[in-house]
Amino acid sequence: MSLESDADLLGAAEAAGAGLPGTLPEPLRAELVAFRRDLHMHPELGNQEFRTTAAIKARLEKAGLRPRVLAAGTGLVCDIGVEGDQWRDGPEMLAMRADIDALPIPDAKTECPYRSTVPDRAHACGHDVHTSVVLGTGLILADLHRQGLLPQPVRLVFQPAEEVLPGGAAEAIDCGVLDGVKRIIAVHCDPRVDAGTIGLREGPITSACDRLEIALDGPGGHTARPHLTTDLVTAVARVVTDVPALVARRVDTRSGLAVTWGRIESGHAPNVIPQHAELSGTVRCLDMVAWRDAPDIVHAAIDEVANLHRAKSEINYVRGVPPVVNEPGVTELLADAMTARRGAASVEGTDQSLGGEDFSWYLEQVPGAMARLGVRTPGERTVRDLHQGDFDVDESAIKVGVELFTAAALLDAGR
Repeated sequence: MSLESDADLLGAAEAAGAGLPGTLPEPLRAELVAFRRDLHMHPELGNQEFRTTAAIKARLEKAGLRPRVLAAGTGLVCDIGVEGDQWRDGPEMLAMRADIDALPIPDAKTECPYRSTVPDRAHACGHDVHTSVVLGTGLILADLHRQGLLPQPVRLVFQPAEEVLPGGAAEAIDCGVLDGVKRIIAVHCDPRVDAGTIGLREGPITSACDRLEIALDGPGGHTARPHLTTDLVTAVARVVTDVPALVARRVDTRSGLAVTWGRIESGHAPNVIPQHAELSGTVRCLDMVAWRDAPDIVHAAIDEVANLHRAKSEINYVRGVPPVVNEPGVTELLADAMTARRGAASVEGTDQSLGGEDFSWYLEQVPGAMARLGVRTPGERTVRDLHQGDFDVDESAIKVGVELFTAAALLDAGR
């Protein structure tokens, strides 16, 4: 059965609100909310998502699908509309990616009935929502395929270890998740966008993100005689304040190259100057050219400040991820899909974020785009931000994400 043209589908959808098949029925919506809450209660860190992988696999198999667990034992892929190994020489697929890992922070939602049951672990970045969206999309598309309404094969990618630099996407690609894929799409929860709305942007939508770890050493001593020591605490303080300033002045300010610290450790007593100190943080950058030069620039700035204070520095600069750069055609596909479901007012522009996302590795290989999925309850003023222990979502966003992706799968055929 052939579908109508994209223009006809869009016109019908905007006029009647139901011009595309694949809307989310109430029983499945409720199931996906329960599935998301179960993941929220049982968060697992990157490359440890065994329970999560098993839960996704079991639900897909219950729907008659054949998911394949990735080589490392966590994460999986599942093709819809493909028989056997037909994907190797059949039509190229649209892929939909979800990340499945959680963060090593405590859940601070004390009154929440589905708060994390695992100490110091929380789904504080919305990956449980992303997973539920792609799972629900797969279940609906499988049903459409059985009805002859799916015009092209689709691949679901449930990726582990997004929060572990340089990101689990690179290993997933090595496992072949992009073989036979022509385009890839994803969503990321955005607590500053209302549920029922998505944010889109052509070009870079996130920044590059690297990790920086520094050890400083020098002879310590009594705080009464700092002149006989390397005053390591002062040296650390100057690295913390001076290095970001130096780095920012050595590149075009439009590149957004920024060093931000997250951890400092030094000393054990108030009257002892320590011999060792450690600090770590992130290096973020909006611009690809500056990102390539960032390691040398940051190394030089740290050495200058450390030498000034007679501290020996040891630097571990860990390359992370490049910016997510949305391809215009796939960005337009997501805009058309959302418009078809909820009208043009449901799509808004968004700024480039300084957050990092390993979805960028997929876009180094195939065209793709990421949308910001609104998860704020309309009218709510409190922002429960990402990577905070009290992060939570308006769960109606799951339905929005599913209907966005199902529409994208239908509209993508023939583009």
